[in-house]
Amino acid sequence: MAGLLKTADLVGLAVCKTPHESMVKAEPDVKKLGEQLQGGQVKEVILQAEKELSLTRKTVQWKPWDPLVKEPPANQWKWPV
Repeated sequence: MAGLLKTADLVGLAVCKTPHESMVKAEPDVKKLGEQLQGGQVKEVILQAEKELSLTRKTVQWKPWDPLVKEPPANQWKWPV
């Protein structure tokens, strides 16, 4: 992973072509892997990753970057209501 030259556009991190395999190959002990991930048990990390992938796919369908259909009210985000 550290040897790759290409970086991710948003945060400047090295791109890993197989992120799902890199830590697993480096640490075969599941308990130690869970500790390194700092996210609970490995199965919990996998469930979280699946949820994030699902949300990413929905976000692609929703296209939140597209312009609004109509302009929101001027005081929509004014606090207190």
